[in-house]
Order: sequence, then structure tokens, then C-alpha cells
Amino acid sequence: MKKQTITKIGAVLGIVIGAIYLLNPGAGIIELIPDNIPIVGNLDEAAATTLILWGLQALRKPDEPPALPLINRK
Repeated sequence: MKKQTITKIGAVLGIVIGAIYLLNPGAGIIELIPDNIPIVGNLDEAAATTLILWGLQALRKPDEPPALPLINRK
């Protein structure tokens, strides 16, 4: 398989897993870090959100690295 195909499959899986975790269909039964722990309780939700954002970025342009805004292009 091509690297691009593997990246797309991983991106879609990441989006699906992150969305399922954030939607939380088990009403809090599936929780990696309990939310009642101060400060660190929401880190698992932040990780799921990061996974979704990574997947969306990987699907957008899998061939090119993200462009840096301060590079002067000609």
C-alpha cells in the first residue's frame, strides 16, 4: 500500500475514534481520565480533539506538509 493510502486510513480512523470518544455514547462509562480529577481531568478530551484535528489536516492535503505563514515564497 502507498504511504498516502495508509495516511488516509489512519486519518479517518482517528476522526472516527476521536468523535466517538467526544460524543461519549456510554454517558461517562468509557473515560480514560475521570473528569473530577482537578486540572488533568480533561486531558483525554483534549487528546481526542487533537486526534480529530490531525485527521482533518491529514485528509486535507496528505502530500504536502503544512505551510508556515512566515516563509517568503516566490
